[in-house]
Amino acid sequence: MTTLEPEAEAQEINGVSRRQVIHALSLAGAAGLLAGCNGDATTAADSAADVAAGPMPDDLWRAGAGELAAAIRRGEVSSVEVVESHLARVEAVNGHLNAVVRVLADEARAAAQAADEAVAAGAELGPLHGVPISVKDNIAVAGTPTTNGVPAFAEQNAEEDALIVTRLKEAGAIVLTRTNLPDLGLRVHTDSYLYGVTRNPWAADRNVGGSSGGEGSALASGMSCLGLGNDIGGSLRIPAQCNGIASLKPTLGRIASPVAGDLSGQLMAVDGPMARRVSDLRTAYELIGRYHKSDPWSVPVPLDLERPAAPVKVALVPEPSGGSTHPDVAAGVRAAGEALAAAGYAVEEIEPPLAAEARRAWEVFLGYELHLARQALEEIMSPDAYDFLMRGLEVFDAESPTEYVGMFAQRHRVATAWQEFQEDYPITLAPIMTQPPFVIGYDLQEPGDVLDQMRFEVALNLLGLPAVCVPTGVANGLPQVVEVIGGRYREGLCLEAAQAIEDALGIVTPIDPVVA
Repeated sequence: MTTLEPEAEAQEINGVSRRQVIHALSLAGAAGLLAGCNGDATTAADSAADVAAGPMPDDLWRAGAGELAAAIRRGEVSSVEVVESHLARVEAVNGHLNAVVRVLADEARAAAQAADEAVAAGAELGPLHGVPISVKDNIAVAGTPTTNGVPAFAEQNAEEDALIVTRLKEAGAIVLTRTNLPDLGLRVHTDSYLYGVTRNPWAADRNVGGSSGGEGSALASGMSCLGLGNDIGGSLRIPAQCNGIASLKPTLGRIASPVAGDLSGQLMAVDGPMARRVSDLRTAYELIGRYHKSDPWSVPVPLDLERPAAPVKVALVPEPSGGSTHPDVAAGVRAAGEALAAAGYAVEEIEPPLAAEARRAWEVFLGYELHLARQALEEIMSPDAYDFLMRGLEVFDAESPTEYVGMFAQRHRVATAWQEFQEDYPITLAPIMTQPPFVIGYDLQEPGDVLDQMRFEVALNLLGLPAVCVPTGVANGLPQVVEVIGGRYREGLCLEAAQAIEDALGIVTPIDPVVA
């Protein structure tokens, strides 16, 4: 073991029943196909209000959400100017990236005008007042289709906003764009049957991540400063790695998402925010990380639990067991460990227990239920997406109901071991995927290897644990990103550590897309 000492402390669609569709979508972690749910009024988030005054960039799209909200509040810029800047950026780069699939220009301009009038009138302003945001196309936004990236749902307009959208709107946010995802969110790369492939702004031939790949590309290229996605097997985190941005996968039940479905969707799928800056994740977390009666898994837990005694111990996992890890990926994790050691954390190279067992339980949980839904999925998905799914299910080999039932006992065993480990090591630093973004199409050629690269991060879905992704640098032209993992409801601790890493190592986006 290596230790880094701290320096300081019913209807049918294409012949598929509505029940089958809901079954399939629940497995993909879809958030709000059947419309959303109204939430409670939000309270102000101190992290947005506390943004220090400073000069704004000439291109407003380069600024973070908190910076923009503070500038609008101070009257230094208008919401209309901010919205127009982002619209111009979408016009400039989305033709190449194809991250944004719907632009709500008229609605956003009207909302921005109203936001500026509220500022002029001295009204009480929310922490995201007048700030444009983006929303993944499997999260309901009233009046727009929740397509899930497939033609079968291209006209399925939502009647209400999803709860997380409602809560950000109540804080003053303006939905400007919807972003791409792979068919039903069931691929590691974003290439949808309905809208086509989304490109990585760092390298056009590399994976942009999935399933929140449209969000990742839009944020990294400056088309958005804050977005919403979801995650059942890395879909908030893999796009963060591929695009060099930040994201928060919450504890199960922390961010209320009242969407029914099969058990794997209920216990492993979560919604969460994506941004370029950890402070913007913190603002969004404070707004949407609250209890709501519509979600039976939602728990009324304080946003921040009592901090462990200093120095907080960190388990460093630069090269997860069970497979290979690229040197650039491992170096990024070690850089984050060094940053935390310099900030007063006690960093030790040690891996949480039963990582292989956690991976297998995730495979069985998700794989068995997807196996049962395969007929419905074939009717909806593109041939490429369905082929990747079927080949992935062959790797999972999870067709035994006996193994499926036994998985729940294994899940409990793993959860107990991890909870005991996290009492000693409240934070774990680890890779997301253990290789840099692959060349587009590799997941179709070698799905087993791609799933192997995910071997450590899927444990967090199985166990319902939180993680914050934060960039650590750039290597060979591609971003390096680490995930900061905590115990249940320890998002605050994860965000604090991620902020320390960002403070030490900086941010790497937004960037102009590399076209070649």
